Amino acid sequence: MNEIKVFCPATIANISCGFDVLGVALDAVGDEMVVRKTAEKGIRINKIIGQDLPLETEKNVAGVAGLALLENTDYSGGFEIEIYKKIKPGSGIGSSAASSSGAVWAINQLLGKPFNTTQLVQFAMEGERLASDVAHADNVAPALFGGFTLVRSYQPLDIITIPAPKELYATIIHPQIEVKTSDSRKILKSTISMETGIKQWGNVGGLVAGLFKEDYDLIGRSLEDHIVEPIRSILIPGFDKVKAASISAGALGCGISGSGPSIFAFSKGNDTALKVGKAMKEVYKAIDITFDIHVSKVNTEGIKILP
Repeated sequence: MNEIKVFCPATIANISCGFDVLGVALDAVGDEMVVRKTAEKGIRINKIIGQDLPLETEKNVAGVAGLALLENTDYSGGFEIEIYKKIKPGSGIGSSAASSSGAVWAINQLLGKPFNTTQLVQFAMEGERLASDVAHADNVAPALFGGFTLVRSYQPLDIITIPAPKELYATIIHPQIEVKTSDSRKILKSTISMETGIKQWGNVGGLVAGLFKEDYDLIGRSLEDHIVEPIRSILIPGFDKVKAASISAGALGCGISGSGPSIFAFSKGNDTALKVGKAMKEVYKAIDITFDIHVSKVNTEGIKILP
């Protein structure tokens, strides 16, 4: 196999209480990439459709992630990459992660799968480092593993896969403004109180337990963020109103997707998720900002080959 076309899913990171450690892959929205072998060594980005992003390898997250992988192989050739962007940069649903993880997953397939998925996460994190100045894994891990993932440790990298309840759906509203991850990190506090930490740890444990037990009420009770949301929500127009409307429409819980500006809500069942989407839409009709809404089940497969 000399060429491969793949779907690279959008992701929700943090999931309220799990800053930099929790993430989930989505099924309804994502990028597409075509990766092919070349005789010339290195990585070349030869086409990007959908967004104005750099073609230079060292300035593109897919290029940087791909180079990180190649540095650990004896492969004498190279790869060229075409990226069809459906996820807007700065959207908060893992645009850079889709490109980074898609590139390394596809290259690994074309090389005969010499690396395991955790190693691919390590390579993809270099793309995230370029995008946000921090090599975080809470987007690339679910994109590569599928479903929910918990980054138990970064040193060494230890990723735990978590089963997705069958009736769990996500609704995401994406206001058409950009919030750069690097900027949104700068406003976060560097210290928290013991009381706040205890609340947050309890919610992380409760959310993981709720996912394993398929306890939707426990999932909803655990979708609380006492550390990041109070600060980052200030950057998102109408956040409090969207959250209140989502809960009123039947959502289990609601929070900021990644660094924002996207807002996510989890619901039990597709019908409720659609009602939540309508409620979000009504809030944003009164705000002079265009937006997209996505309703998606959890993508349990992660990146996949397209015909």
